[in-house]
Amino acid sequence: MFEALATVPKTELRDRWQRCRAALAEVCPRAGGLLVFSRVNIYYLSGTLGQGVLWLPVSGEPVLMLRKGLERGLLESGLERVVGFRSFADLVGLAREAGCPLSRTVAVERSGLSWQLGGMLEQRLKDVEFLPGDEALALARARKSEWELSIMRLAGERHHRALHDILPGLISPGMSEREISHLCWRVFFSLGHQGLMRMQAPGEEIFLGHVSAGDSGNYPSSFNGPLGLRGEHPAVPQMGYAGRTWERDEPLAMDVGFLLEGYHTDKTQVFWSGGDIPEAVLSAHSFCMDVQAWLAENARPGARPSELYAHCLEWAEAEGFAEGFMGLAGNKVSFVGHGIGLHIDEYPALARGFDRPLETGMVLALEPKHGLFGLGMVGVENTFEVTDSGAVCITGRKYDMIRVG
Repeated sequence: MFEALATVPKTELRDRWQRCRAALAEVCPRAGGLLVFSRVNIYYLSGTLGQGVLWLPVSGEPVLMLRKGLERGLLESGLERVVGFRSFADLVGLAREAGCPLSRTVAVERSGLSWQLGGMLEQRLKDVEFLPGDEALALARARKSEWELSIMRLAGERHHRALHDILPGLISPGMSEREISHLCWRVFFSLGHQGLMRMQAPGEEIFLGHVSAGDSGNYPSSFNGPLGLRGEHPAVPQMGYAGRTWERDEPLAMDVGFLLEGYHTDKTQVFWSGGDIPEAVLSAHSFCMDVQAWLAENARPGARPSELYAHCLEWAEAEGFAEGFMGLAGNKVSFVGHGIGLHIDEYPALARGFDRPLETGMVLALEPKHGLFGLGMVGVENTFEVTDSGAVCITGRKYDMIRVG
């Protein structure tokens, strides 16, 4: 006889269903419900990281249909209807038997299926009209509940303690990026980090994060973030390179995530070794801290992410930081922050085209950074909770570079 390690409260799940339904009514009003395929979104709506399909009708109880792990799903899920299935052809009958039949028009989580499986779904359910439902999921997940926020706040406290309070006493110049990465993991795991981190952008992967000494901070990167890195190997461009040591008189930038009970926080801490920090380095880092402070003050309900981003670009141009702001050359990215939660990269991005106003309860990773030719990258990133009076940092309140060695 087994028991679930933890469960999502039923009241929490019901609130999530209602948020999804409200968003679906807004962005896809013709749909009679939503089919969800990705494991993370199945977890969000059911409480178990199931391999299968979840059908959320616009009214009535959802049904979870699992290819594998039915016994675990029954232990963990707060749903009343959890059944096994083998083929997409079974979905219509199983939903009907569960008392919540598929509608003629259905919204689907397209990003949760490969092109191959999407074609198979259409072949098996030829009488169903499919509409895109990803936006409804993104909108529902963007606004966190108090239950979710309590987990993220705890993760943020531990994240700050690890990078700001503990790790500086363990690292020193002469260590390789890889050695520093392993020390970071050791500290993180001692504080409850659960190891696995998730990204939802297709093809993006992450392992710990970026550990970049000196010019590694500007090393050409295929990752959609401003901080470059050499990584472990061309096949594993993550974490830190064993052949690059952190030298005196250069920055060490660590952009690493923390995971607790499925939820992430994101934080970048920059360290400096050696003598006095050059004025150009201090100036660039100070500018990034000012941008973060301005964003925190202005990222409040009703603010448009696109307008916050545009202001930061204009400010960087006016202060002479435009060239390195948010990355150098091919590493430059077209955002200054992003939503975060069950994935590191969530809606909304602080970028052009994101015009829907912010709402109370959203959580944002604000990451103004600046690349310096021949030296590396400085700047900040922290995780903030949007409140009526502005965004409140949940990953610490100290943002200066930390002197080591």
